[in-house]
Amino acid sequence: MEAVSTLLPYAEIVLSLLVIIGVVLQQRGASLGGAFGGDNFSSTFYKRRGAELFLFRATIVLSILLVLTALTGFFLQGA
Repeated sequence: MEAVSTLLPYAEIVLSLLVIIGVVLQQRGASLGGAFGGDNFSSTFYKRRGAELFLFRATIVLSILLVLTALTGFFLQGA
């Protein structure tokens, strides 16, 4: 268990950087107003396809993994 708790912070750093990169790459196609919460009604009816869909799903999976590693670190500290 000590090896896991030693490697966990590094995994969190890598996952957080990958999530940031994924979000930035997704917003690259959006307008600047959309990046700051502005109205972009055209994106409401837009369907992701191909590489954009893969990037969207990969960002979701990486975000879930980041939350799970953070919770694991929290519970390992208490144990």
